[in-house]
Amino acid sequence: MNSKSKVHESIKLYRTADHPCSYKDEQLAATVFVDPEMIVDQPLNSQLSDMGYRRSGAHLYRPDCDNCHACLSCRIPVRHFELNGRFKRIWNKNKDLKIECTEELEGSDAYALYRRYINARHSDGDMYPATEEQYEGFIRTNTTSTQFYKFYLEGNLVAVSVTDVLQHGLSAVYTFFDPDLARRSLGIYAILWQIMQAQQLELQYLFLGYWIKGCGKMQYKSAFRPLQMLIDGKWLLVK
Repeated sequence: MNSKSKVHESIKLYRTADHPCSYKDEQLAATVFVDPEMIVDQPLNSQLSDMGYRRSGAHLYRPDCDNCHACLSCRIPVRHFELNGRFKRIWNKNKDLKIECTEELEGSDAYALYRRYINARHSDGDMYPATEEQYEGFIRTNTTSTQFYKFYLEGNLVAVSVTDVLQHGLSAVYTFFDPDLARRSLGIYAILWQIMQAQQLELQYLFLGYWIKGCGKMQYKSAFRPLQMLIDGKWLLVK
């Protein structure tokens, strides 16, 4: 850490030193994150999500790169979302799933699923290989308003969505799923289900984290419409 500052009297921010970017080759990145000693409660999480921050485990952070602004926060205004043809097909394929909502993620089946997912889908990333320590810090570490949505097929756990309930929306923190069920598009279905959940809770948005133009692993987010992105401090609808 090479600097420390305050947003206001109650929130301290820290900035990392430059480090290799996870998304752009041969480029350096820096990150600002909230004091990890702070309790991530709903008001704090809600306020900072509006400002483009994202939660990863115990940390609320945002990119703070000197020469690049490619990471754009995005969110879906759920009140105006409607299923298109492709999304309807994915939704119908998964009507046989049962969903359970819990405040704690217990059981060895969830870690086994996480490990299979990371090792199959992210073997080229810095989360590979999956470990129990990583799982505890990244997945099971929660906030005062985190929900774990567990998706079951015939009694077997096939997907888990880690979701923070904000004052005005849901934040889709992370989803992992059975890599052998590719035809079900479980990752997309989990987003659709969270959109519907936000609508039922009469919330305004589903926050999807960051989008980077040209980053293949993030392109699925741009398929959702309407979609807003945080550009120069303003949430704007993208065409």
